[in-house]
Amino acid sequence: MSRLQNKTALITGGTSGIGLETARQFIAEGARVAVTGTNPANIETARAELGDKVLFIQSNAGDIAGQKDVAETVKAAFGHLDILFVNAGIAEFGPVEQWSEEAFDRSVAINVKGPFFLVQALLPILANPASIVLNTSINAHIGMPNTSIYALTKGALLTLAKTLSGELIGRGIRVNAVSPGPITTPLYGKLGMSDADTKAMAAAKIPAGRFGHPSEVAKAVVFLASGESPYTVGSELVIDGGMSNL
Repeated sequence: MSRLQNKTALITGGTSGIGLETARQFIAEGARVAVTGTNPANIETARAELGDKVLFIQSNAGDIAGQKDVAETVKAAFGHLDILFVNAGIAEFGPVEQWSEEAFDRSVAINVKGPFFLVQALLPILANPASIVLNTSINAHIGMPNTSIYALTKGALLTLAKTLSGELIGRGIRVNAVSPGPITTPLYGKLGMSDADTKAMAAAKIPAGRFGHPSEVAKAVVFLASGESPYTVGSELVIDGGMSNL
């Protein structure tokens, strides 16, 4: 396949889960790829898998000043950017009464503020045409207990996809969003959920009866990033096995 032949792409949070799988598929489709990651160990693991042709950038998505450094690194390596997949994010859950201001600010910085200022920093090198895809969540649509701040940030990111799509289309930049439901990534293990827990959740809340695979999200991102979707602007692809329809 060569749907992204000769394209340059940046994937934030591209060293594990959905981001890593998207990097694999972008490379398979012919793109030159840069990925960001925070954890040095994850970066080295991804490097071993993806190879040295991928540009690896250590960066904290919540470090606002650091977003300019990411843009400068991409500019020096690629000259311009055709595709941006904003995937880096944090998922912290808890009852309303347990949230601190520090934790609130951390989620907003990583999930909303950082992505906004990364887009701003990349504008001078985004090509015409170019595609931006924001990774949001079905939690922007459903009232799931203990997800108030996570859902708030993902709702803000979804709104950003819609408003930026109207603002940037005149520059030839399409902005769209993917909103995954539960996907088999390391996230659920970090949250302390066992395989039995995830299977029970799938049986009770997901009509498809299972969690999604990272590849199923990555394929949607490839579509939005490619020339197959030139008339798709300000749209959201929900990839949740029907969960948000219940």
